[in-house]
Amino acid sequence: MEITYHYAPVLKAIDELKTKGFIEDFNIEGDVIIGTSGRFGEDEFEIAHIYFYEGETDPDEKATVYGIQSKLGHKGILVTGNDAFPENASRKIIDKLLVHKKDKE
Repeated sequence: MEITYHYAPVLKAIDELKTKGFIEDFNIEGDVIIGTSGRFGEDEFEIAHIYFYEGETDPDEKATVYGIQSKLGHKGILVTGNDAFPENASRKIIDKLLVHKKDKE
């Protein structure tokens, strides 16, 4: 799946993703992404959209909004602040989510 990149404030990004069918709220827990439809390991989901936001007055006010689709077709949204991830997030999940850094280098 090819990733589509966007630049927009967080609320606008979430609204746009919802219109595209990304309605679940995804979170990271250890080595999985979890939502109401289940738990997905790093090989069970793809990143479809990435929205970047950097605050106009404070460069530390960064957020990334991910539109994530499971291989079973479940679509959801994951929001991270300033590329900060939960302490219990596995390295594999973090590396997959930071694909945008690798693609930009």
